[in-house]
Amino acid sequence: MSDVEADTVKDPAAEVPQPGTEPWQAGPKNPESAAVGVLLCHGFTGSPQSMRPWGEYLAARHPEFAIELPLLPGHARPWRELQRTGWPDWYETVDAAYRKLRERCDEVFVMGLSMGGGLALRLAEQHDVAGLVLVNPSVTRNKPAEALLPVLSRVVPSISSIASDIKKPDTREAGTDRTPLRAAHSLSRFWRVVAADLGKVTAPVLVLHSAEDHVVHPRNSAMVLDRVASTDKREVVLANSYHVATLDNDAELIFESSAEFVDRVRARKSEAAS
Repeated sequence: MSDVEADTVKDPAAEVPQPGTEPWQAGPKNPESAAVGVLLCHGFTGSPQSMRPWGEYLAARHPEFAIELPLLPGHARPWRELQRTGWPDWYETVDAAYRKLRERCDEVFVMGLSMGGGLALRLAEQHDVAGLVLVNPSVTRNKPAEALLPVLSRVVPSISSIASDIKKPDTREAGTDRTPLRAAHSLSRFWRVVAADLGKVTAPVLVLHSAEDHVVHPRNSAMVLDRVASTDKREVVLANSYHVATLDNDAELIFESSAEFVDRVRARKSEAAS
């Protein structure tokens, strides 16, 4: 297959997500009974498959939490479907999920991988989130070639997939089969939106980033930690994982750190209120 493909043919299977990539949720059956909500956001060309083990860990540790893991528009389908969407569509989906949780929960924590980290930050820029857990967040340009996206996206429909940057053997990410450049250009515009308002983020932040990442440069995490206005911000370096760290060797460290973060933030809030 050529590294460049046209985007004029509609795939007959476009309306059917890949198996195992469906939206997922967990928590109390009573929609009014959850005090804490958790929203999980997957990355660009990814799917809930990369985040579900994280959600399942949190659900097992805190079955009283209401957890939402939506599938972003255009994702987990042939790349031409993702090409027809952009960052406003992706953000609208997580914003709706956040509002849904906020209606039933006293507080909502938002956790994201890659672009999902950027979406989580945007939510914190616009809403009163309880805390953020970000894994290899994507908020700025990673390679010089990305500066050419405004031009390239007009003439090159797609390039090879960026999915499955995972160090752990025999582990795959269920991602979009190719990377559509119009959608990637939309993501690059989203970076500017998020980066411009990072100073509005005051919620506690935990940033976990891989020492070696072939998709998102570590400068992204450094920018987040430097620019957010949060007084409670912590950094964890993942020494044994690549980009999709939630499916990689450091997954348990991510899961445990996120649960401890939620417990600590809640305990401190409770102490301050007493």
